[in-house]
Amino acid sequence: LLESNEDIGMATVYRVLTQFEAAGLVTRHHFEDGMAVFELNQGTHHDHIVCQDCGRVEEFMDSGIEERQTAVANKLGFTIRDHSLILYGRCKRPNCPFRNRGKSS
Repeated sequence: LLESNEDIGMATVYRVLTQFEAAGLVTRHHFEDGMAVFELNQGTHHDHIVCQDCGRVEEFMDSGIEERQTAVANKLGFTIRDHSLILYGRCKRPNCPFRNRGKSS
């Protein structure tokens, strides 16, 4: 669409993304800034860690975390059907453009 210079309204984009979400093709996330972020559903579970300074998002999968969550759910009498884990922190990249904007560590 971009290559053909087609103009598409944002409402149309969000409507289609919502339909994709309902069909299980994409997953919607709400990170700290409150904006929706859509991610292609590739069928494998992963969690996220978000830099509170620059907004960088990294995906990760840790079997230890997954096992611990299942153990907690079992102890409390639950079976996990789905979950979302988002960790927030500050990246350690030396070139982070937002490193020194007055926030303490």
